[in-house]
Amino acid sequence: MDNAGFVVAAFGVVWVGLFIYIFMLVQREKGLRRDIASLKEGMKKA
Repeated sequence: MDNAGFVVAAFGVVWVGLFIYIFMLVQREKGLRRDIASLKEGMKKA
């Protein structure tokens, strides 16, 4: 049980990394939605 602290720390690092990755994906998806909306508006005007 001497290494329990390391296991908990590694687990925490993995979870933080996962949350950062999901946050980045959500931001990218929002940007893509804005781009698609912009393209649709451009097609309506043309």
